[in-house]
Amino acid sequence: MAKDCMTTNENIYFRCRKEAARYNDKLNSRESTSELLGVSVSSLANYELGNTKVVPVDVVVLMADLYNAPELLNNYCANDCPIGCRKAIATEVKPIEKTTLGLLELFSGNKLDFMMSALTTIAVDGKVEEAERQKMNEIVAYMQKLKVLVEELMLFEAKQKGEHNEQS
Repeated sequence: MAKDCMTTNENIYFRCRKEAARYNDKLNSRESTSELLGVSVSSLANYELGNTKVVPVDVVVLMADLYNAPELLNNYCANDCPIGCRKAIATEVKPIEKTTLGLLELFSGNKLDFMMSALTTIAVDGKVEEAERQKMNEIVAYMQKLKVLVEELMLFEAKQKGEHNEQS
């Protein structure tokens, strides 16, 4: 039984509901939450306990809106969507200072300028030569890191907007 409790705390659907319950008492219980979501209590329990392999996308969207948890959408895309799971996607809201430091690191020492210059050199003839392949891979890896950090910043902002809407 203790193992189930540990597993529950690791589940993003459970964590997001509990975080949202700090601002909305109706989300403290599965009974009232399931009513707000229009799902059965047992379905919600299965989602939160990880007993359901893939939570229906429409329920994930409802949860994300109700819980003010935009990270649920990205988590679904990164882990459950057969297309999204092939892409680098930010899946959690990180503190703005952590994301900012990550961006500063990527931009330090003119790294972005260097990558764009290298990409321009590669792209000039409209094809990637074998000798350019390793540099192209480095550029793509750099851009993926940048993309994830930008998505983290967007998740942070979406979360902030949702909190401001509830306070109004």
